[in-house]
Amino acid sequence: MPTLFLVLFIVSLFPMVLAILGGFLRKKQFGKFDNKQPRLQQAHMTGLGARVMAAQQNAWEALIFYSVVCLLAYISGLNFASFALPAGLFLMSRIFHALFYILDMDVYRSLVFFIGWFSCLYIAVQALMAF
Repeated sequence: MPTLFLVLFIVSLFPMVLAILGGFLRKKQFGKFDNKQPRLQQAHMTGLGARVMAAQQNAWEALIFYSVVCLLAYISGLNFASFALPAGLFLMSRIFHALFYILDMDVYRSLVFFIGWFSCLYIAVQALMAF
């Protein structure tokens, strides 16, 4: 399997893992897990729990962008091996992004966000230039 698509699979797991962690922290903060109005309960989270939920939302957003980039790369017909390095950089940036979000390290979080974003942009530009 090309690295580009292996990374897609791995980063598709991030929102779920963060949702599980966020659910645990929500139950810990409120004493119960409100399944009737979970979004309302999430909106009242603070501290670590709020950061985990924000990291989860950002993971969904990054997954959408990376998915579109993978689709562009696929239809471009280019050799997938040429995308291994930027795909790996994207994966590492997403791992560290979630970690820095949870640890409340906003400057580092922003730095790795841009590394991941530029990795996607590189793949997209290469794919678009192939058309």
